[in-house]
Amino acid sequence: METFVFLFPQLNFLAPKEEAYFKMLGPGDLNASRMKECSSRLKDSKYRFSLLLTKSGSHENVSPEKKTTTATNNISTEEALRWSDSFEELLRHSDGVETFSQFLRTEFSEENIEFWLACEEYKSIHSETKKISKAKQMYAVFIESEAPKEVNIDYATKQAIQKNIAAPTDSCFDAAQTVVYGLMKKDCYPRFLTSDIYLRLTKRKGPGTTMYRRRSRSCVFNEPRGEATSDSAWL
Repeated sequence: METFVFLFPQLNFLAPKEEAYFKMLGPGDLNASRMKECSSRLKDSKYRFSLLLTKSGSHENVSPEKKTTTATNNISTEEALRWSDSFEELLRHSDGVETFSQFLRTEFSEENIEFWLACEEYKSIHSETKKISKAKQMYAVFIESEAPKEVNIDYATKQAIQKNIAAPTDSCFDAAQTVVYGLMKKDCYPRFLTSDIYLRLTKRKGPGTTMYRRRSRSCVFNEPRGEATSDSAWL
C-alpha cells in the first residue's frame, strides 16, 4: 500500500510557534505584531526592574494568601489591645506594624504602609549619595504613573516630587507621606480593628462583643456600699 506525503513548504512545523505565526502574516501585520511585542517586552522589563527596587525599605511583594499567617504567638492580648488606643500607638509597635501590614495585604493595599515605612527610612539617611539613590528608588516604585506599587496621592503632590527628584531634599516626600498616613488612619485603621486578624489577637469573636480592656484609674466609679444605683440617675 502506497503512502502519499503532502508537503507544505510555507509552514515549517519544526519551527517555533512564533515563527510559523509570523510567516502566515502579511508584511503590514508582521510589523504591527513586532511593534506590539517590543512594547510588551519593554513594559515587562520596566515592571521587573521596579520590583527589584522594592528590596530596600519595603516588605516582600507576595500575595495575601502567602503572608497573612505570620507567627503572632508572642503578641500578648494586652499589647494588642493597646493598638486600639490610637493609630499612632499601633505604629509605635513593630508587631503592630507587621500585623497591620498583614491586614492591608488582604485588601491589596499594602503599598500604603510600605511607602510610609520607606519615607521613615528615607528621613533617617544622612549620606547625600544614598539619599538621592533612595529617592529615585521610591519614585520609581511608589510615585511614578503605573508604578508597581503606586500610592493614591493627588496630582499636585506627585508633580512636586517629580520636580524635586533630581535633587531631593529631606522633606521631598513629606506631603505624600501625610496623604497616605491620613488615608490609612481614617479608612484602613477602623476596618483593621474589626478584622479577623485583630480579633483573634484580642480574643474577641466579632463586632458587638465586649472588649475587656485595662481600666484607666480616672474612669473607675466607686458606688457607695449598700446603696443601689438607679437607672433614673443617668437620665
